[in-house]
Amino acid sequence: MKPRKQFPGATAYFDRHRKRRWRFRRGGFSAELGSDYGSEEFIQRYEDAVNGHKSRRRIGAERTKPYSVSQLIALWYRSPEFLDLAPSTQKVYRGIVEKFREEHGDKPVRLMQRRHVQMLLAEKARTPTAANNLRKRLIQLMDFAISLDWRNDNPARTTKPFRVGGEGFHTWDEDELAQFYETHKSGTLAHTAVTLMLYTGAARVDAVKLGPQNVSDGKIEYRRQKTQRTGGVLVSIPIHPDLAEVLNKLPKDRPFLATHKGRARSPGGLGNLMQQWTEEAKLPQCSAHGLRKACARRLAEAGATAHEIGAVTGHKTLALVQRYTEAAGREGMANSAIEKLIARPNGDRNMANLPERFVKSNTKPKQGKDIL
Repeated sequence: MKPRKQFPGATAYFDRHRKRRWRFRRGGFSAELGSDYGSEEFIQRYEDAVNGHKSRRRIGAERTKPYSVSQLIALWYRSPEFLDLAPSTQKVYRGIVEKFREEHGDKPVRLMQRRHVQMLLAEKARTPTAANNLRKRLIQLMDFAISLDWRNDNPARTTKPFRVGGEGFHTWDEDELAQFYETHKSGTLAHTAVTLMLYTGAARVDAVKLGPQNVSDGKIEYRRQKTQRTGGVLVSIPIHPDLAEVLNKLPKDRPFLATHKGRARSPGGLGNLMQQWTEEAKLPQCSAHGLRKACARRLAEAGATAHEIGAVTGHKTLALVQRYTEAAGREGMANSAIEKLIARPNGDRNMANLPERFVKSNTKPKQGKDIL
């Protein structure tokens, strides 16, 4: 396996004085990183570039303070724990950590106390999910500080997460799917995208990569990006007839959800399109991730076991499958449960075989004892 670059996107070049320098490039964006590869200043300029803006720092200016939050974050970005994360996960973590770094980067790591973490989380009380995400990253950072012998304890671990209401992303129901298909007819990219994700349970990051190369013997096969680095199991799903009807009309030389130029679409781009499509269908509560949950819901309502559902969605633990299928057919299952209680197949009442001493009560009070 080819080793992952420590600073993806950074390339070297020689200036007019034949001095080796480094530049970050991604798409049409570029930013200078300096000549001191791997230094604290280089890392800070690299992080600025990754987040889409050019650093205003001058080489040698604003050196990172030793044992500060900023230095801890810079070292964490170079740690195996961080580098082993998927690029998409790294990007999400950076977005959270960099906001924290901007406000508290110059503060000593050893001085952080539990009350400081609680105050940081309290500032995000109106957005409990964001508060909990920050708490998770602080726990990771403080654990890393312990590994560096900068601290002996982790104050973030002693705090409690916020309770998050609701059930996460909304699960599409059948009426919403019908309404979407009524707006976006067969042959449109919107129709293709929703059908693909609905009948595969694929996440956006995986759906954009699926194409004819993933079809084999009437099945779609792929490995989820989220679990690929840990040797995730192969997801192999028989192609449903409704999905086959859509895929058979697509070109065979490009991904199923390709751009007009035939290139793979980005997960973010698909997300933006999904938001546009659902608004056009007057379904603002629906999202791409909700289709993944809808796939699991349909399977649960059809009687599939948790293991069978996990084989389709690619989940490695049944606990996650349970989260996706909690609301699956509750009303129907409740009706079925009560029907089983009311009558047996032969029409007799399905009363439990209680012991005779509970069925036949003794109406004669025992002598010598008060009856309350």
